[in-house]
Amino acid sequence: IDSYAADITRSFPVNGRFTPEQRDVYQIVLAAQAAAIEQVRVGRHWNEPHDAAVRVLTDGLVQLKLLKKGSIDAHIEDGSYKRFYMHRTGHWLGMDVHDVGDYKVHDAWRLLEPGMVLTVEPGLYIGDSDDIPKGLRNIGIRIEDDVLVTRDGCEVLSKDAPKEVAEIEGLMKS
Repeated sequence: IDSYAADITRSFPVNGRFTPEQRDVYQIVLAAQAAAIEQVRVGRHWNEPHDAAVRVLTDGLVQLKLLKKGSIDAHIEDGSYKRFYMHRTGHWLGMDVHDVGDYKVHDAWRLLEPGMVLTVEPGLYIGDSDDIPKGLRNIGIRIEDDVLVTRDGCEVLSKDAPKEVAEIEGLMKS
């Protein structure tokens, strides 16, 4: 509308149904996205949604046994999660898909203000390696929505794009 851009991603199973392992990974990414969106509030800083997503993704990687048992904080500190999640959780959105704007001001994360629009797009990307359980190999999941910062919270502008497992599988059936 009015030349504004959108940027939405959904992952879906090619054969129409998630395997149990795909479903597990999908649910982790969906939980990470929900945690990140919860942080999109006036006065929060730009990095808070990313921090929330990384915490949930890292915990999920431990639960999947893709990261060794141990402290989530230690895995975040040493960056071991980055093998499976190597990008940021979002970017500015506006007249361009990757719109202009500083993420930091004077070496501090920028505070979110009403009217700002950003993407929230966590993901997990699991390759094909001998140390990966067979059922988890070659799974890539990203769930991306466009989020408007409002005075009293946020609004997911792309909320009508299906993203729950049952919705995705139902869409694939039709």
